[in-house]
Amino acid sequence: MPDENTSHVPVTEWAALVPELDVSDLPRSLDVYTRVFGFTVNYTRPGFAYLSLGKVQWMLSQWRAGQAWETGALERPYGRGINFQMVVPDLDALHARLLADGYPLFAPLTTATYHEGHTPHTQRQVLVQDPDGYLLRFTD
Repeated sequence: MPDENTSHVPVTEWAALVPELDVSDLPRSLDVYTRVFGFTVNYTRPGFAYLSLGKVQWMLSQWRAGQAWETGALERPYGRGINFQMVVPDLDALHARLLADGYPLFAPLTTATYHEGHTPHTQRQVLVQDPDGYLLRFTD
């Protein structure tokens, strides 16, 4: 990763909520997020990257002991108790990249129906864990 700040693709509208995940190996995470998951790098600075995929905006930060915002011990798998659902532009292409890379699936590509009151919403989804164990649910 470059030492200087690098802007690759400008963000034209900032999302109202952007998760920032501490990661154990930022270059490894960036490789997986871009090459396999299909994210675009929008901005980097030392130890940090801002990414996007469709309307999803995402931040990765290299974990360092004693960070100001550290709320507790960071143990694998990271992010226990949460999954991040992301609507992606091309779920089939993402799924094909996962399979071609031999990337482990937490749950295979399936169709699921969830109800909002009496209204059913159907989506296809595949779940994976990122290199640190964060659970990601990609949907269409």
